[in-house]
Amino acid sequence: MRLDRWFKRRIPTLALSHLAKICRKGEVRLDGKRVETSSRIAAGQKVRVPPLSVEAPKAPAVKRPEQSEADARAIRDMILLDDRDLMVLNKPFGLAVQGGSGTKVHLDGMLQSLSHACGDRPVLVHRLDRDTSGVLLIAKTRKMAADLGEIFRSRAARKIYWALVEGVPRPSQGRISLYLAKGEGMGDSRGENRPPRGRHGVEERRDIEKMRVAKHGDADAQHSVTFYAVVDKLSPRLAWLSMKPLTGRTHQLRAHAEAIGCPIVGDPKYGHSDEDRRRRADPNRNIPDGVENKLHLLARRLILPHPKGGVLDVTAPLPPHMRKSWDMFGFDISQRDPILDAPEE
Repeated sequence: MRLDRWFKRRIPTLALSHLAKICRKGEVRLDGKRVETSSRIAAGQKVRVPPLSVEAPKAPAVKRPEQSEADARAIRDMILLDDRDLMVLNKPFGLAVQGGSGTKVHLDGMLQSLSHACGDRPVLVHRLDRDTSGVLLIAKTRKMAADLGEIFRSRAARKIYWALVEGVPRPSQGRISLYLAKGEGMGDSRGENRPPRGRHGVEERRDIEKMRVAKHGDADAQHSVTFYAVVDKLSPRLAWLSMKPLTGRTHQLRAHAEAIGCPIVGDPKYGHSDEDRRRRADPNRNIPDGVENKLHLLARRLILPHPKGGVLDVTAPLPPHMRKSWDMFGFDISQRDPILDAPEE
């Protein structure tokens, strides 16, 4: 862990400014060498702590999080793979990964139920939207989280998503390359444009927060790339898409699907233009009855090098609402996924 965290756990009343000062003066040493507050400490190393005049804490340095056996059981039920260093979970539809305004139940908070006696707890490595189901990677230590985070940043991790979209993309296989920036509602702290009361309450902001297609050079514009392939279709109404993002922008797949005129079925944010409404009013092109109004997007598969050796390759099953749709249209999940032929860059 970082040196400043190490001191905070053991001497919680020591001011960080004072720690920075004694590090600059060389009074703190790691295995006899000078260090900075951001230096990392490994097990077995020796830290020299100079004489300090600080008050003894009146409470333990680390407040133990409340343990919830119900949360622990819920997480264990999600596990797709578990080893000494990491877990891969099958995140269900509707469960937020992190907390936010009005969000009290979220996976990050639930992970406290698996904290170790020393205070360590599992750490999120990446994110999924609340309504996106599927593969989610969890590190069991901060060191493993850092190693896995570097793999994601280097784009060595291959992510494959499945989606049910409205309409059928042309061509059937392609590359989507767009600049995305924060759009309507993103970061709006003044309370303007609040969404109407919905299934998640009047304060739920997610129905207005979305990304927009931008131009190179626009403020906040980030390049985004996704490969896609049609696996099967119910022409002209619906298509089963396999999608492989090369970048990891907010709402990337949902914004890209909308941009090619085939929004993901059940998306509360994207796919609500006049053209989308006209298509849904056409009995020959609308969404068939019986398809649940839930986001049909699954983080299907994750492939990456395991930091301790070998390859991690995990696949998540279809969530219940997507399984229902696949069964309704006779889509065969055992057929070969054409996205496997897509380039890696």
